[in-house]
Amino acid sequence: MARPLYKPKVKYDYYDNQARYASNIRPASVPFRVKRVKKHKSNPFVTLFQLFFAIIAIIYIVPHYMDNITRPLFHSEKYPAVNTDYNFVYSPTSKYLTNSTFLGKTFLKGVEVKQPKMLKLYETYSMPLLEAKLINLAKTYPSLSPSVYVWDYESGKFANLRADEVYPTASIIKLPVLIELFKSIEAGKITLNERIAMTEYYKSEGSGSLQFKGLNNSYTVDELARVMITESDNSATNMLLSAIGGMNGLNNALRQWGMKETRINDWLPDLAGTNVSTAHEMAAMLYNLDNPAFLTLNSREKIVDYMSHVHNNRLIQAGLPADVPFIHKTGDIGKMLGDAGIVYTPNGKKYIVVMFVNRPYNSPLGKDFIVKASSLIYKHMISI
Repeated sequence: MARPLYKPKVKYDYYDNQARYASNIRPASVPFRVKRVKKHKSNPFVTLFQLFFAIIAIIYIVPHYMDNITRPLFHSEKYPAVNTDYNFVYSPTSKYLTNSTFLGKTFLKGVEVKQPKMLKLYETYSMPLLEAKLINLAKTYPSLSPSVYVWDYESGKFANLRADEVYPTASIIKLPVLIELFKSIEAGKITLNERIAMTEYYKSEGSGSLQFKGLNNSYTVDELARVMITESDNSATNMLLSAIGGMNGLNNALRQWGMKETRINDWLPDLAGTNVSTAHEMAAMLYNLDNPAFLTLNSREKIVDYMSHVHNNRLIQAGLPADVPFIHKTGDIGKMLGDAGIVYTPNGKKYIVVMFVNRPYNSPLGKDFIVKASSLIYKHMISI
């Protein structure tokens, strides 16, 4: 009897036949068949959508994943270049740091100086009667917040009304600019006859006449220093400030002098009031104009000459008799009015007086308080 041919019940493709080869059960009569897979044409719209989604993922999803998932695993800061020193929040700036530069890089420099270049004011005891008079006067101006410091050369007596509180300085900051200018002259870094050209970079609005003059005009350091003090010229101040090392240079000098609160944070005009000091520290700077270990006689003579011809005589000077010599520097921005100087009385007395008055914007009460306080102080000082 003939063996019937094996007829498979299903069709086998190539892979099924391969399996049969492996198990040695492939019948000889089963034909070798290869199943062809049809190629699908790609949809261009699908491709574009995939590309669009990939771009979105790279721009938004991947950074979010890295920032919120990967970074916490390594306990890394989100912005490592920005560091917060929380000591600044809890400690006064007098015990803290100041910006400085070296080789073009900014760093923080300590304010503590072992041997300050300026002498401290020698204070003996306070003048409670004068302080009481100033307090009573201030009570009649409830919208004002005055800071007053008075110091007598002969006795070392002083009056302090919030004199250690930090106030905006306005143009009174030009006094330390002037002092550092002459310290630079003494060090041979610059001369009074050296010329500096006015450029658009230095031109500044506010007080002073240089802003109305043409660009590229050059002025001697002597001319710039004079108009900086007498006219309170902001453009001249910026030119001289740049010549002595800019804001970092002045702040570094202030720390070397022993000033802990005085600092400059902005070019002139500083309408926001970010340049600050205290009445006490400003008085210390005035006191050291007479310090031969700090300034030479030639420097002192030039500084006194400038400060003897200040055009604004409507503040402390307005409360003094007309024949009383007074060297000073004023400051005026919307929220603060001030004056700082040295009074030379006819009876040979000499005293320092500094006033900062925070006020409602441009309030004339600030001027009124300073004039009355000046008169009150003068009468008290010549009587003791």
